Amino acid sequence: MATLVQFDRLGGPEVLTLRTVEVGAPGAGEVRIRVDAIGLNRAEIMYREGGYFYQPVFPSTLGYEAAGVVEAVGEGVDGFAEGDPVSVVPAFLQSEYGTYGDRVVIPASAVVPRPAHVGPVEAAAVWMAYITAYGPLAESGRVRPGDHVLITAASSSVGLAAVQVARHVGAIPIATTRGAGKKQRLLDAGAAHVIVTDDEDLPARIKEITGGEGVRLAFDPIAGPGVETLVQGIAPGGSLVVYGALDARPTPLPNAQSFPALTSSTYTLFEITTDAEHLRRAVAFVNAGLASGSFTPVIDRIFDLADIADAHRYLEANGQVGKIVVTVRHDGAS
Repeated sequence: MATLVQFDRLGGPEVLTLRTVEVGAPGAGEVRIRVDAIGLNRAEIMYREGGYFYQPVFPSTLGYEAAGVVEAVGEGVDGFAEGDPVSVVPAFLQSEYGTYGDRVVIPASAVVPRPAHVGPVEAAAVWMAYITAYGPLAESGRVRPGDHVLITAASSSVGLAAVQVARHVGAIPIATTRGAGKKQRLLDAGAAHVIVTDDEDLPARIKEITGGEGVRLAFDPIAGPGVETLVQGIAPGGSLVVYGALDARPTPLPNAQSFPALTSSTYTLFEITTDAEHLRRAVAFVNAGLASGSFTPVIDRIFDLADIADAHRYLEANGQVGKIVVTVRHDGAS
């Protein structure tokens, strides 16, 4: 038997319930994992509320990331064996699989080996953030050494990972935050510059920082009408990459009437995780950064699985800097 977090209706954190269920053996192409830590993501809040790009199938579990140990492998699975330390990467629908539990069954295609030097809490905080940043900042070839990169909502786990990835490839990360309270923490996390958007003119500060040139890439999870302001700070030939929709208002084609010399695109990490070759490169890139010390996931707070609703409330409050991780007790199990 296993303990899973499930919900039967859309709503707030109160709909999340811990239930004892029979997980069973993994099927063909699947792996059963004893979960030690779970990384939380804003996508899970949107999914729980019904605002994600697909809807739950009730009773639904949820969760994209976890770290633990392989308990069993299904037919046709190569490369994993009982006892292997592993991580789960977002490469499936939460309506079909999820990581919120003490034992879960996951597609083997979404499981990667966990290096011996990476503990479960750190491993649960890695993949959503760093693969999301990896795509536009490394895989795409848009960012070169010496380029300025604008990272909005930079205190999120993805934003902080993007700061580290930008530095890793030799770029200059410019972070934004709405209030001054997070400015020093972003500087301490590696941002070369921090723009406090409630107090400063964003395009003017970008031009000042870049000597009038503008940024090569703006990496934005907010979307909405604010993209019109962002593009004023993008260099000719640069790119706006929107990877979220924190602002639910319509997102215009930036400055369409003036036909600016920039590329606007949307992006999700599924472009990487659902392609075996792209994922292989991403895993190699992230593991190299972890091994060298270039990448260090920032953990804001750790909750227990029994307090999953409180963990979601904390994530919704938007006060964190970095990743929220949930740990799982196994009552003496090996």
